Amino acid sequence: MTGPALLVSTQGGHLTHLLALQVWWERQDRIWVCPDTPDVMDRLAGERVVRSFSPTTRNVPNLLRNCVLAVRLLRRERPSLVVSAGAGVAVPFFVAAWLLRIPTAFIEVYDRVDTPTLTGRLCGPFTTRRIVQWQSQLEFYPDAHLVGPLL
Repeated sequence: MTGPALLVSTQGGHLTHLLALQVWWERQDRIWVCPDTPDVMDRLAGERVVRSFSPTTRNVPNLLRNCVLAVRLLRRERPSLVVSAGAGVAVPFFVAAWLLRIPTAFIEVYDRVDTPTLTGRLCGPFTTRRIVQWQSQLEFYPDAHLVGPLL
């Protein structure tokens, strides 16, 4: 990889999925994009974190702010890969990465075994590699790579 890996997440379970990949990301130059919440700051202490705008659910102003953030950050840092397990903040980063021809990887979360997440559906057209954790998730993401449970 030439540029850093960009790990994009909201707090809570979505961040937990990316933290589970530590054996991979700890060997990479990396930047995190997450909201400035106490749990994020605690769990990512010592990491390079760019603050995203939150909340993202049904919040058009923050969607627009995150779109601007995505374009600026991707142009400045030129990451080699954008990785996310959701939620809403992933969408503008995946769209901007697609426009800039930066590969993306979306990890469908552990607890959605019989329906796809909204973020997974919205990021789908802009995803280079989709990763699922359960065989049943292949029913709605037939092009995905099954890796098994991360948590």
